[in-house]
Amino acid sequence: MNAVLPLWFEIGSMIVLVGILLVDLLLIIKRPHVPSMREASLWVGFYVLLALIFAGCMFLLGDAQHGSEFLAGWLTEYSLSIDNLFVFVLILGSFKVPTAYQQRALMIGIILALVFRGLFILAGAAIIERFIAIFFLFGAWLIWTAWQQVKPGGHEEQGDGLAVRLAKKVMPFSDDYDGGKLRTTVDGKRMFTPFLLVLISLGATDLLFALDSIPAIFGITQSPFIVFTANVFALMGLRQLYFLLGGLLERLEYLKYGIAFILAFIGVKLIFHALHENELPFINGGEHVPVPEISTWFSLGVIVLSMAVATIASVVKVRREAKAHGERLHLGAYESKREEGGAPSEEPGGLGRHTPKD
Repeated sequence: MNAVLPLWFEIGSMIVLVGILLVDLLLIIKRPHVPSMREASLWVGFYVLLALIFAGCMFLLGDAQHGSEFLAGWLTEYSLSIDNLFVFVLILGSFKVPTAYQQRALMIGIILALVFRGLFILAGAAIIERFIAIFFLFGAWLIWTAWQQVKPGGHEEQGDGLAVRLAKKVMPFSDDYDGGKLRTTVDGKRMFTPFLLVLISLGATDLLFALDSIPAIFGITQSPFIVFTANVFALMGLRQLYFLLGGLLERLEYLKYGIAFILAFIGVKLIFHALHENELPFINGGEHVPVPEISTWFSLGVIVLSMAVATIASVVKVRREAKAHGERLHLGAYESKREEGGAPSEEPGGLGRHTPKD
């Protein structure tokens, strides 16, 4: 990058983003509720607009490379966060979390995701600075993750994961929820509620997703500031998006293929970058390998196109299935009416005639 972002912008951005997240969390604690479609839409739109404004600031205060890397990173992390959200749906459904407290569970899960990703970003940046060959491992991991994404059973229920089973063995848990509390009293005995199991499951899921998302965005930019802010903006509004999409996530059947393609593409890009910057003596004698460098703008186009194709294909399939289902219902009603003697006769010349009822 040629230009350098002002220090006041980086510090100010961090303060504002953390402040927004804290206000969001306080609102949930003060008034737990299920947001309406209008409320969820407004919040999601607000966070998307905020991300676009932030990208505009990156273009103005930095340069085109800063802005394009943020946009590509944000869209990548946003698509992976939607995949994360799909697993959240499975977890909340598995534990039968009361609807009024799903927002609190989601928000805590999002904060845990930010903490894990923040730690991974610091570790990743330090490793990359000292060992550029780590991109070989990052790239291979993303390609393997892409395969895991599309193979049968890629999304399994997370309710009885290892972390949850261990927690059940060492701590006493009640059978029922007590609002949004983590502890309750049952027959005079203090116990943890299933709400804690929900948070443990969400945290374990966040940890696994951080292993995918951080290498993916480091394939687009090596700036820790852009990596972190892209992750924050991707996770902001995820809670409202959960209620906005509702059961639609399960209908976006091809979404996982779009996400898998993005992961595989970035994995290849990382391996190309590692080859271009090669310092390993057993590869080309430690010399740089002449492979094509994939630009950020090209990556941005691939990301947008992949998600658009996957979403449109999913919507088209849902509409076709709905149309076929409607036709089957119509045919069933027709056959039922024929059996009652009220359907049009299929005899020659009998168009419009009705068989007389008994």
